[in-house]
Amino acid sequence: MLDLIVNSIKVLFRKKGRTILTLIGIAVGVASVIMINHISECGNSALTNEIDGLGIGGITVSLKKQSARLSEEELATIESLSYVDYAMPVMFESTDAYIRDKRSSIYLWGIDKTAKDVISLQLLYGRFINSGDISSDARNCMVDQTLAKAYYGSDNVVGKKILINSGGSGAEYEIVGVIKTGSGILQNMMGSYIPNFVYVPYTTMQNSMGSSNFSQIAVRVKDEYDNETAGKNIIKTMERNSNIQGAYSFTNMAQQKENISHIIQIFSVVLTAVGIVSLLVAGLSIMNVMLAAVTERTKEIGIKKALGASKRVIVTEFLAESIVLTLIGAAAGILFGTAVSWIGVSVLGLTLVVRIDIMIEILLFSMGVGVIFGIYPALKAAALKPVEALRAD
Repeated sequence: MLDLIVNSIKVLFRKKGRTILTLIGIAVGVASVIMINHISECGNSALTNEIDGLGIGGITVSLKKQSARLSEEELATIESLSYVDYAMPVMFESTDAYIRDKRSSIYLWGIDKTAKDVISLQLLYGRFINSGDISSDARNCMVDQTLAKAYYGSDNVVGKKILINSGGSGAEYEIVGVIKTGSGILQNMMGSYIPNFVYVPYTTMQNSMGSSNFSQIAVRVKDEYDNETAGKNIIKTMERNSNIQGAYSFTNMAQQKENISHIIQIFSVVLTAVGIVSLLVAGLSIMNVMLAAVTERTKEIGIKKALGASKRVIVTEFLAESIVLTLIGAAAGILFGTAVSWIGVSVLGLTLVVRIDIMIEILLFSMGVGVIFGIYPALKAAALKPVEALRAD
């Protein structure tokens, strides 16, 4: 087997220019498939981490009818359910903040002391919003790392002041904590187009907006319970207590995360199919190379057959050359595709997720391409009659 492979390589590189051009075609097709799968896997992983970091791994309960309400009473009802791990009131407003006399678009979130458990905030400096902030309606806030770096040039901005517009009026808040949410992929990719997150006590935000209701209630279900089932049961309980049917709705954010992953997978499959088409086109180049080899080596084939080489031996030799050609091209494509993928994800600040399974599948597929596009030239070579082959010029 080793002798067959070594001999195939020697024969292929008799015509170096032609062989190298064919290898490039194969490598480009394989590299495109590798890059598509690597980058989609990294993107899916990063988005999943980002979504989890924002707390979109649980359930959010919202109002459907204004005749109902989301208040402390409803929050206490949800917290009392046996399958609920944590429940947190959430206020939300898309607004502006003024930092060092510069305007910034922000997403303002009103949260309570359980935020770190419900939405998985990672504290970098300072402290979280605590029960004292909640009870005193304190004008304290937490900002994300991106905002801190953009306006102060430093991560640690604890103690700094910012002016936040909420409910139509502005007020000065003190930064008590700097947090990092998710992987930051959206900020890395879109920069200033993505508003920054600022977190304040929900009671403070209620006062500024003049509302005793919550925008939503974020719920973290215990691990042993299903989010979808838990969400339906929460809605039934709340509608029974309020005597208002269709008053509430829930969003299973874990399901939304799965939907996003599914969409990414669909795009990955479609783009992979395009890469495979290019690989199949490269297969036509393989057939042309092998057919040219048959023509150039007609006399050599005739000599081998005259010395007793069977059709099986001739077919095996030519198929081996075709398969070796595709495997060399595939290996080069895998290395190149992985290198480009690593550079791409590094620019975005992500970690490359190497798909060994995809690499193995690509190698197997390449072998298949080598067989499919090499079988006709191999059979043509084996069908040559010794006398006619020896007479060839």
